[in-house]
Amino acid sequence: MALRMSIRKLAHSYGIRDIRPLCSVNATEILQSRQIFLSPRKMSDKKLFTPGPLGTSPTVKSAMLRDLGSRDVEFIKLIKTIRSKLVQIAGVSDSTFTAVPMQGSGTFAIESVFQTATKRSGAKVLVFENGAYGKRLGKVCEVMGVEVDVISFPENDYIDLKKVESILQGNNSYTLVAMVHCETSSGVINPVEGVGKIVKQHLPDSDFFVDAMSSFGAIPLDLEAAKVDYLVSSVNKCLEGVPGFSYAIARLNKLLGCKGNSRSISLDLFEQYDNLEKTNQFRFTPPTHTMLAFAQAIQEFETEGGVEGRSARYRENCTILKAGMKEMGFKEFLSPNHEGYIITSYCFPQDKNFNFNNFYMKLNERDQVIYPGKVLDADCFRIGSIGYLFPNDVRHLLKCIKDVCKEMNITLPIKE
Repeated sequence: MALRMSIRKLAHSYGIRDIRPLCSVNATEILQSRQIFLSPRKMSDKKLFTPGPLGTSPTVKSAMLRDLGSRDVEFIKLIKTIRSKLVQIAGVSDSTFTAVPMQGSGTFAIESVFQTATKRSGAKVLVFENGAYGKRLGKVCEVMGVEVDVISFPENDYIDLKKVESILQGNNSYTLVAMVHCETSSGVINPVEGVGKIVKQHLPDSDFFVDAMSSFGAIPLDLEAAKVDYLVSSVNKCLEGVPGFSYAIARLNKLLGCKGNSRSISLDLFEQYDNLEKTNQFRFTPPTHTMLAFAQAIQEFETEGGVEGRSARYRENCTILKAGMKEMGFKEFLSPNHEGYIITSYCFPQDKNFNFNNFYMKLNERDQVIYPGKVLDADCFRIGSIGYLFPNDVRHLLKCIKDVCKEMNITLPIKE
């Protein structure tokens, strides 16, 4: 009896309600093994100053702590609500656009658009890119076997509207044009609205596709003014859900003409949309826990003030970061005329004692996670301002960076 009471007390401290499996001679051993995973120290969150995955609120995480069947009436209603909310956040009418969730990361949504919006024969895609994520758009088309032209721009600058104009003048062979809104390999915010207007002026029948993975929900974008037909993002970006699904915001009259285009069963955006419209259910097993978390994340997004409120916090995070890094002598990869606030790339200091791997690991030991660089033309690292981060988190990161620099014998401010 005394052993049973002891087991009950210890199990309760770990959140275990049913102690029957533990009532054996091995109960202590079992509970000790559980402690490896459940101790408060091991369960603490790190601060993620990255382009993704991003930090989430405790209430978003806790929303996942129950099971819900994929055909449960409550879950079916949840899917319908999430789709409606995404269209609202996009700032467009549900009579013109629809939201289609897809299992998987943001790249799954990207590929689903290419699979669905390009015909099996005669399709030709034009990609404007100025970084790794733009290059990925071209790569997806290549792997699919779709004819694609990739026009590259410098990684440290915007996509040039004059060059876009000159390329599209007199060329009506492209059926779809694609680009990235926020190129998170560098932090550049590209002129989507300007490109979209040029595309529709010269190619009125083509589709305009925007990868807004790291910008949707935090950087205002008028989809109608920008002539966007397809936009994709992921739940674990600026809307601060947990990873597990992505989504496309699609212009209805475009999507409805795409039946039978996809070469993939699971990445068929039209069939996913069609089944959702008919049943409010996914065709294949949905990410139930992730969607429960995302419903909570949307509530918190709305409470914060929507796109305006979310962007205000991210802007403040970025302003504090840039000021603190400048004070320490770190040099930004982009010139000062770039005003993006999603992620900032910093050049490696020339100090002989700087080693990025050591720098990264020492910050990681302090529960501060930054990201390696992604640009090809310079040695950089990146620090994000998005996700469940607040100004005091950024101030603490800056303090940790100072401490790490001191530990590594890097003289501050850094001299270039």
